[in-house]
Amino acid sequence: MNRPLPEDPMIRSLIAQAKRAQVSRRAMLAGTGAGATALALAACAPASTELSPAEDNSANDPNLNWANWPLYIDEDEDGNYPTLVRFQEETGITVNYLISVDDNNSYFATVRDQLALGQDIGADTVCLTDWMVNRWIQLGFTQELNKANIPNADNLIPSLQNPAFDPGRVHSLPWQGGFAGIAYNVERTGEVRTVSDLWRADLNGRVTVLSEMRDTIGLIMMEQGTRIDADFTSDQFNAALDVLREQVEAGQIRNVRGNSYSEDLVNEDSLAAIGWSGDITLLNLEAGYEKWKFILPETGATLWNDNFMIPIGSTRKANAEKLIDYYYNPEVAAEVAAWVNYVTPVNGAYDAALAIDPVLAENKLIFPDDETLAGVQVFRGLSAQEENEYQAAFQAILLGA
Repeated sequence: MNRPLPEDPMIRSLIAQAKRAQVSRRAMLAGTGAGATALALAACAPASTELSPAEDNSANDPNLNWANWPLYIDEDEDGNYPTLVRFQEETGITVNYLISVDDNNSYFATVRDQLALGQDIGADTVCLTDWMVNRWIQLGFTQELNKANIPNADNLIPSLQNPAFDPGRVHSLPWQGGFAGIAYNVERTGEVRTVSDLWRADLNGRVTVLSEMRDTIGLIMMEQGTRIDADFTSDQFNAALDVLREQVEAGQIRNVRGNSYSEDLVNEDSLAAIGWSGDITLLNLEAGYEKWKFILPETGATLWNDNFMIPIGSTRKANAEKLIDYYYNPEVAAEVAAWVNYVTPVNGAYDAALAIDPVLAENKLIFPDDETLAGVQVFRGLSAQEENEYQAAFQAILLGA
C-alpha cells in the first residue's frame, strides 16, 4: 500500500526548494561527456614545482570569498543566506558568496593555471567533490587546515574522518553529501534489493543506470565484494565493467544517463534505476505518493561529498577556517540541511533538526544513522593513470549504449 506524503506545507516547501538544488547540483555533477573527460585527464599532470602556501593576512583583512555550487545553502525569500548573515554579524568577517562552481572540471579549468603558480584564485575556500579534492591534494594546490581554528571539526561523523584521498582530513572537510542506490517503481515491479535484481527477466530493457562512473561501477564492484574505498585493482574494476558491458549489450539496460535518468522513471520507459536519493523524494512529491522506492543495496551504496578546501594562494586562511568551524556547529548544520535536503556530515545536527521539523529529521537519507552509514563507501581517489584508463573504458560503454 502506498503511503501518502506529508501534507505539512513546511515540508513541501523545503522539498520544493531542494528540487531546485538537487537538479542543478546533480545535473552538473553528472556532466561526464567526452569533452569533460578529456579536460579531466589533461589536468592530471603533477605540478612542476613544490608550492608554498600564501602568507595569511586574515588578522588585517576581515573578508572572505567562498566559491560554491548554485542553490546549495539556506536562502530566504529575499535572496539572503540566513546562516551566512549571522556568521558575518558574529565574526565581523564580510563574506562574498560566489556561485561560481558549475562543474568540477570546468571550474578547475578556470583556476588551474593560477593554482599551479601558487596564486590567489579569487576564492579563499571552495567546495568540490571527493575525486576532484583528491586531484587538488595530489597536485599540492591546497593548504593544510589548522584544526585549532576549527574545534567543531570534532563533530565530523566518524565514517568521513579518514578517506583514502585525505587521511585524517588534513586538507579538506565535507560540506554536504548524498547517496547513490537503487530506485524502482513499486506499482510495476517487485521488490528490488540488490544490483543483481536489476538484471531480472521482468526488467529486461527497463533499467537505467547513471553516467557517473563512480556510482554505477561502484555499486557493481561492491556487489562483487570489492571495497571501493580501498586499493582495488584494475582487474576488480574491469570485472565490474564487464557486467555493465554485458547488460548494455544484452539490452537489459535501456539507458545510461545523467540527471535525466529520472525522466525514464517518470515516463516508465524504465521501471528501475541506479539513481540518487534526493531525486526519488522529489519524484514522489510530484506524484503525490510513494510511487518509487529508493533503497541502499544490501551489498552497499556509494556516498559522495562536496568538501571545503583552502586554495594554496589564499591569504585569508584563518577567516576560512572560522567559516568552516561555524558550519560545523550542529544547529547551523541542521538549518542548512533542512533547506538543501542533502546529507549533513555533522554529528549532532539530527538532534538540532528535531527542533526544526521532526519528520524531516527522521529521514535517514538526510540524517543517516550509524546503521545507514555502515552500508556505504566513498569511491577512493584515482591516480592519473587510473583516471585515464578507467574513464576511457567506461566512456566506451557509454558511447555504445
